[in-house]
Amino acid sequence: MGALEIVLLPCLADNYCVLLHEPDSGETAAIDAPSAAAIKAALVERGWRLNHLFITHHHADHTGGVAELKAFYGTTVTGPEAEADRIPGLTRAVTAASDLEFAGHPIKVLETPGHTLGHVTYYFPNDGLVFTGDTLFSLGCGKIFEGEPEMMWDSLSKIAALPDETEIYCGHEYTLNNARFALTVEPENEVLKKRVAEVEAMRTAGKPTLPTTVALEQATNPFLRPKSRAIQARLGMLGAPEWEVFARLRQLKNKA
Repeated sequence: MGALEIVLLPCLADNYCVLLHEPDSGETAAIDAPSAAAIKAALVERGWRLNHLFITHHHADHTGGVAELKAFYGTTVTGPEAEADRIPGLTRAVTAASDLEFAGHPIKVLETPGHTLGHVTYYFPNDGLVFTGDTLFSLGCGKIFEGEPEMMWDSLSKIAALPDETEIYCGHEYTLNNARFALTVEPENEVLKKRVAEVEAMRTAGKPTLPTTVALEQATNPFLRPKSRAIQARLGMLGAPEWEVFARLRQLKNKA
């Protein structure tokens, strides 16, 4: 079992697909399938064949390429059991209890509902990688389309509890927009200010802002920091339950 090769692949307007390639076995997987054309082109360029698709949730910008990729490669399509009837071509439905692996690399399925009711996150513990779809973004989090704030906070807390060095790959390039909002709610955060400057430089240079890490998000992402006294004070919510502070942050971001 070799180290995984990772390709962060931009798709559509601002989506990401992540390709994982295990060189010893030659197996390749993709996390989400926004665009079949973009994924096929990246595979052809590298001489890889797609064996597995891991889908985080049912939204079309994460599943739009599933049918074509499955038909072309005979790919196994894995996704959340709770959304099995909403993901085209699903061949393997998973929950937090599922025994899952890719090319000998164990995968832990985290059930992370909120953005959608069945959303899952794929955590590769031996590789220090987590693929969060639209639950957690760099400096942000997903909109709560189908769940409730307390549910979403519980989902984010599962990801935040992973080891600090875990590398986070999410489903969109939203970091710069998220950074601007983060500064409005915690402008005194020196680590955040440094990170915003780095993000601005990356985007100016046309570079992706991923991966991030659990430690970096814990230090800078306001949606993981509702316990911050500075944030609570700014919202007039000193001492409030963390999920309520989170809910207020999400409301404010929706209006930003």
